[in-house]
Amino acid sequence: MIITKTPFRVSFCGGGSDMANFYEKYGGCVLSTSINKYCYISIHPYFNENQTLLKYSENELVDNPDQINHKIFRRVLTDMDIHGVEISSTADIPGGTGLGSSSTFTVGLLNTLNCYKGKFVSKDKLAKLACEVEIEKLGNPIGKQDQYGAALGGLNFIKFNQDGSVSHEPILMDGKTYKRLQNNLLMFYTGTTRSANTILAEQTKNITSEDKAKNLLKMCGLARDMKAALENNDISSFGKILDEGWQLKKELASGIANPAIDEAYEIAMKNGALGGKLLGAGGGGFLLFYCEEEKQDKLKKAIGLRELDFSFERDGTSVIYIGDKYWD
Repeated sequence: MIITKTPFRVSFCGGGSDMANFYEKYGGCVLSTSINKYCYISIHPYFNENQTLLKYSENELVDNPDQINHKIFRRVLTDMDIHGVEISSTADIPGGTGLGSSSTFTVGLLNTLNCYKGKFVSKDKLAKLACEVEIEKLGNPIGKQDQYGAALGGLNFIKFNQDGSVSHEPILMDGKTYKRLQNNLLMFYTGTTRSANTILAEQTKNITSEDKAKNLLKMCGLARDMKAALENNDISSFGKILDEGWQLKKELASGIANPAIDEAYEIAMKNGALGGKLLGAGGGGFLLFYCEEEKQDKLKKAIGLRELDFSFERDGTSVIYIGDKYWD
């Protein structure tokens, strides 16, 4: 048996600039971190070598990978010509909550299957392969930040170049500042999930308009400002940048925010938050806020939403268990 774990990500600034119709014209960038919430995938040979068993939110037992309903499983297993296995997927966080669950799963699956075949694949390559599966082969209207955030791990500034290549660098900062930044971040579950594709499809279409492109250019500028501040061990402007980015993001497409989200955000800002944002494409999932520790109890009581305790992580997608190698 082989087991991998792949982290979910939190995007702080620049989200949306990782879409091809934007970065191919202007170049894009995001600042994000992976967190200690994971997707776990295990694989081992199935008892009946002529069948494949998949266990996720549903169970599928098929004679041929072409029969698989799950689009990502079907595409990857077919491409890699793997069958006669049992694969299980579990996660700390449900899908549709703005933490990059689909791409985290894809990166983890590719890592698991390549390990199963005895192949070492770098984290950069895993991210690139995951982008090819989700964007090029399956045609999902998504960007590239989630795949790289999940594969690489850590707190990173990721650039999406006009030629389609991706470059990245870790944010280097003092350990005390890093810890204080973590401690000043709170995440709350809105109680709703959503499919990102509808919102992202509209956002992709809207980016062609000049005003929406200007918003994204400003958001990229904020991501660079945030990078510079963190590298100078200055987190005094972190909340303000989050808020500015969120106000710009809401204008990119309808459905990103709604009255319930706006109300929760306003309550948080009136009770100690210096800034925040809804994570992911929008419409539901998790709200992130920057709030100094001495004011957090007041904010938690006022907002009345379920808190998700989390911390940053540095490893990215990882193999955590390899059993006896009983395959050729």
